[in-house]
Amino acid sequence: MSVRAESWINRVWYEGSMWFLPLLPLSWLYALVTSLRRYLYGSGIWRSRNAGVPVIVIGNITTGGTGKTPLTVMLVQELGQRGFSPGIVSRGYRGNVGASPIAVTAKSDPAIVGDEPVLLAKRCLCPVVVHPNRVAAAETLRDQGVDVIIADDGLQHYRLARDVEIAVVDGKRLWGNQRLLPAGPLREPVSRLRSVNHILVQGGGASVSIPGMNEAMSVTEFSLRLLEVCKLDGESSKSLEDFKGQRIHAVAAIGNPDRFFDALEEYGMDVIRHPFPDHATLTDADLAFDEQCDVLMTEKDAVKCRGIASEKIWYVPVEVMLGEAAKNTLMEQIEESIGRYVDSSHV
Repeated sequence: MSVRAESWINRVWYEGSMWFLPLLPLSWLYALVTSLRRYLYGSGIWRSRNAGVPVIVIGNITTGGTGKTPLTVMLVQELGQRGFSPGIVSRGYRGNVGASPIAVTAKSDPAIVGDEPVLLAKRCLCPVVVHPNRVAAAETLRDQGVDVIIADDGLQHYRLARDVEIAVVDGKRLWGNQRLLPAGPLREPVSRLRSVNHILVQGGGASVSIPGMNEAMSVTEFSLRLLEVCKLDGESSKSLEDFKGQRIHAVAAIGNPDRFFDALEEYGMDVIRHPFPDHATLTDADLAFDEQCDVLMTEKDAVKCRGIASEKIWYVPVEVMLGEAAKNTLMEQIEESIGRYVDSSHV
């Protein structure tokens, strides 16, 4: 998808454009198919498959970036500190995975396994397996000795049974025009959130209103913090303060590039914005700007640019900022769910 097409879609979905109207018949068809699919799995006509170990699904009900990947990193780290051996399954979006699941490392080719799995393998230092058949990927992890699995962006993948569902919400964009794809950004109706275990909201306030939502459901706000500025080759890094007042090119091929650009501006940088479609492959030509400033990109983009040699290209990793009390509550509830799975498996 081109930048122009993505910009048009954003206007339709988030800025009140009436161009969603011609797309409504397709949204109705999409709603029929997804509702039927949920019914078939919910009624047991189609059966979900148990991976043999507890599964935590993290995802969203809208398209685009909401912070799922850094939250997955945080969950892996927290589970590891609590004595678990977690692993990650991913579909490998825009990759070219073959018939069998593929184990991902920090050196894997993003063109084959996808950019986010490579980033997760690099940051989490835990087993990561990709395949469109997440059940097969999860069983591969189980056979490697993993004792809890996180399914990245797996909320709509009902074939894989899950013990915990975490939905991530963009607190600023929310549900856009509240229409289902393609007339709007929703993968599933907002009412789907009534059935998840936890809702994590990135920015915009945690007072997200969901009609009919269980009052006991956990709704927690979090934010993302820029950590430092790292050379593309990983050999050196600088403080964000070192770029304060400087004019820089900012590159982002993520679901919501403006969030990254705004964060850089909050550190006092004069940002020249270069948004690209989510998951776009970046080339030397894409990063060859006339104005010879430093180029800052997201860490997800950096894993696709390892072959580009330039002293002026940097990436900016992020981490989740979540209150200690809220984090402990979340993890305690997840541990309870894992414990229930273990107890039931020994019955």
